[in-house]
Amino acid sequence: MDPLADWRLAEEPFYQPVGDEIAAFDAARAARLPLLLKGPTGCGKTRFVEHMAWRLQLPLVTVACHDDLSAGDLAGRWLLDADGTRWVDGPLALAARHGALCYLDELMEARGDTTVLLHPLADTRRVLPLERRGELLQAHPDFQLIVSYNPGYQGLQRDLKPSTRQRFVALGFDYPAPEVEAAIVAHEGGVDAALAERLVQLAIRTRRLRDEGLPEGASTRMLVHAAQLVRAGMAEGAAARLAVAEPLSDDPDLAPSLRALVSASFA
Repeated sequence: MDPLADWRLAEEPFYQPVGDEIAAFDAARAARLPLLLKGPTGCGKTRFVEHMAWRLQLPLVTVACHDDLSAGDLAGRWLLDADGTRWVDGPLALAARHGALCYLDELMEARGDTTVLLHPLADTRRVLPLERRGELLQAHPDFQLIVSYNPGYQGLQRDLKPSTRQRFVALGFDYPAPEVEAAIVAHEGGVDAALAERLVQLAIRTRRLRDEGLPEGASTRMLVHAAQLVRAGMAEGAAARLAVAEPLSDDPDLAPSLRALVSASFA
């Protein structure tokens, strides 16, 4: 039985390279170094990791970090069932034991003890101490640790400690160049190039509102959602309002500006 069967990708995810990120990933993997991906929401970090897992034909164990996520949740715990007590590996231990990519998405959302747990896995030791089980787990040769976070998230008051950050090599992500982003939106949203270009221009305008207090502008993901709504039969302007303007902000000053941008873009 394959313990990682549930974590294997069923089909190849679409990914459009925008720079040398694939070569950088390959170099980090060859050197057995953990990777830190940083960039704004919805710019392609997760899709990139999925693409690399497919390319390497390795399982991808993904954990969406949150403020209740503890070190024990990642490492594992003892459970009691009809047959007695048994140890169950957490997702990090599962990936390290059997050889998978382990992707901790938005690491800064997790509790502080979670990052400390990563330290021995993220340096030359490549071990995971399972203290509750009395085991020092040596990572499988195929194991690689990948984490992501959004350094521009305005509501986040925490930052990675130097002792954690300096264990990783970092790869910065941003929104693609307009022509590349339009090609992604057209492909993923199933719409023509003209509509994709208008959506990208709308996104660029929203991103300029960061100077006026908008935490983040429209992401590539939001544009794909708008395109999918149009493909499902919704009018372009209505789709852009539903997928872009309304989710971006409820601020009484910013929300009307966002709706005005949509109206101007899809008059």
